Amino acid sequence: MPGAQESRARVARRIATAAAYGGGGLGLLGVGLVGVLLTESKLAVQAIGILEGDPPRADGVYGEAFADAGSTGQPPLVLAFLGDSTAAGLGVLRARDTPGALLAAGLASVAERPVRLVNVARSGGRSADLSGQLELALPHRPDIAVIMVGANDVTRHSPAQLAVRHLGEAVAALRANGCEVVVGTCPDLGTIKPVRPPLRWVARRVSRQLAAAQTIAVVEAGGRTVSLGSLLGPEFAARPEMFAADRYHPSAQGYATAAMAVLPSLCAVLGLWPEDERPAGAVPGETVLPVAVAAAAAAGRSGTEVAAVGAEGAGRRWALLRHRLRVGLPGTWAAEGPAGRSAPAAGPDRGNTSASSHAGAGDA
Repeated sequence: MPGAQESRARVARRIATAAAYGGGGLGLLGVGLVGVLLTESKLAVQAIGILEGDPPRADGVYGEAFADAGSTGQPPLVLAFLGDSTAAGLGVLRARDTPGALLAAGLASVAERPVRLVNVARSGGRSADLSGQLELALPHRPDIAVIMVGANDVTRHSPAQLAVRHLGEAVAALRANGCEVVVGTCPDLGTIKPVRPPLRWVARRVSRQLAAAQTIAVVEAGGRTVSLGSLLGPEFAARPEMFAADRYHPSAQGYATAAMAVLPSLCAVLGLWPEDERPAGAVPGETVLPVAVAAAAAAGRSGTEVAAVGAEGAGRRWALLRHRLRVGLPGTWAAEGPAGRSAPAAGPDRGNTSASSHAGAGDA
């Protein structure tokens, strides 16, 4: 295992262990860096600026045409979204371009069944806020939940072990209520243009360490993760149109790219994507590894899913590391958005979305 990956695995396991057993004071940064980084952070915030307004609301039923056709006779699947402004869709103008709407419409198309979206994510949300969001989501009895969180834990210097503990507890609570969980791990904050070295280098390292620790906690709580940091990093860094006007939040194209990475895992965990039937062109290769090693590998590889497997040895959980193909759905979905609005014309097809120039407010 490469040196950086091995180091990341050690740090991730240390953070996750502290989270599980209540260790205190463990952070991602050395004390000597804090003064310099706080100054750099303030400059970066000034350069990023603030988006005005709130993310567009996309809650409602998608794929009602399937219910009208009587294809399944089943009630809508309930998809809950929790987390920060990335989960809420800050940075786009149209509800149909938010990640919740993209995934609800995509899931409806694959399942040939209506999907009801309940989005309780909030701008500025941190892992500590997930418990409050759960109180809003659980009464809807979600079948599956997507959590996107971590960026604000990094930018606001939340103790890593506390952030990971809160996430693990949220996943465990959802699983205890019969809800499947897919977590998009902490994004790569080193791709943000207004963030300059040395803060950019540290942001990248810290983001990946947190993503790896999140993966351990999520897998051990019964969920699965999809690596967004390494997936979005190079592509976002090279393509400014992936960002909204503040050069911090994703644009419509950026959210579509993320949705393309998450949708296969969403379908697989619900049994809609049989594990032995991969689409043509899928990347081969699956590996069973100790969960910390799998988590570290996922943090550094594009679009990687980590899920628990039954094998267990020497007190350590094992995980399946799988590289799924990003999916672009057909150009037209037979799904409708809430209140009769059209669903996204192509969902996670980057060629059919447009970048937004403004919208939303606050943190990640």
